[in-house]
Amino acid sequence: MTAHLTRRATLAGLAAGLTSPAFAQGAAAGTTVIYTPNSAQAVEAIDDIARQARPGLKISTVTGGSGQLLRRIEAEAAKPQADVFWSSSANTLAGFSRFYEPYAVAGKAAILESLRHPQDLWTASNVHVVVMMVNASQLGGLAAPKSWTDILDPRFKGKVIIADPANSSTAYTILWGVQKLLGDDGLKRLAGNVRVTSSASTVLRGVGQGEYAVGLSFEANAYAYVAGGQRDISLVYPADGTFTTPEFFALVKGAPGGPLARQTCDLLASREVQIGLLESAFRRPSRTDIEVGALLALPELAKIKVFETNEDDAAAERQAFLARWQALVAAAGN
Repeated sequence: MTAHLTRRATLAGLAAGLTSPAFAQGAAAGTTVIYTPNSAQAVEAIDDIARQARPGLKISTVTGGSGQLLRRIEAEAAKPQADVFWSSSANTLAGFSRFYEPYAVAGKAAILESLRHPQDLWTASNVHVVVMMVNASQLGGLAAPKSWTDILDPRFKGKVIIADPANSSTAYTILWGVQKLLGDDGLKRLAGNVRVTSSASTVLRGVGQGEYAVGLSFEANAYAYVAGGQRDISLVYPADGTFTTPEFFALVKGAPGGPLARQTCDLLASREVQIGLLESAFRRPSRTDIEVGALLALPELAKIKVFETNEDDAAAERQAFLARWQALVAAAGN
């Protein structure tokens, strides 16, 4: 209880510091709707700050997998129900770009140009790092994996879990990266070892509850178990290289919230919110004016070996890749 109250007090302090014009002007009372695959902790952090900074603004969230929610936005295009989509990788967002409206967020100069869409169709709220979430108690005598190559060993068959990339931008980012790093054969061997589940949250629960030894996920989501004191859980940054991807939010075209929807975008881009997301949900910020190591016990990005992938290629080849992956999984009988 004390930790929870302390976190709320911290977030309230951050909210009190919001000084950009978008916040200082005040907002008319109303509700904005965010469609989001983000964790409860991340959603709560945003909601806490919004209550303090914008007492007239109520944020309502609809949760689900990123692919599912984007398809819902597509189905609702004639009469939009969402104001903001938060968030997904560019390789997933790009296929739905006709459903977003350009918007240049307040203070966007603090966000690297590479983390913004050239026409402001989306803006990065944070940067994700791919990790292996390992439950030591479920390794069954195997050494903890240190690289992607390690989990291709047949001895890991059935011990590794990943989400369905058709529903999860997390899984798509991971699998696209594995193929680029290890080639078609590496992807095929991985398909033979993994269990595929419908959602990214099931990956985390499966490893956290001891059903699987290894879950393929993003750092922010897996680290919540470490921060929560689960000592058998550790994060592995693969020695042969891991993958990073910005996570973006977008203003829905025809958003019913109008000005409130745009103010919600400003909120997501603000320094105060990104600090709150880092401290409460372990999200690496997209802003250049926040030092991660000063706030949280995560390795600096410069100390992690990153294998670069091309987000534009990943977006353009998404459907063909998904079909190939599904065929590999079906052939493996997983």
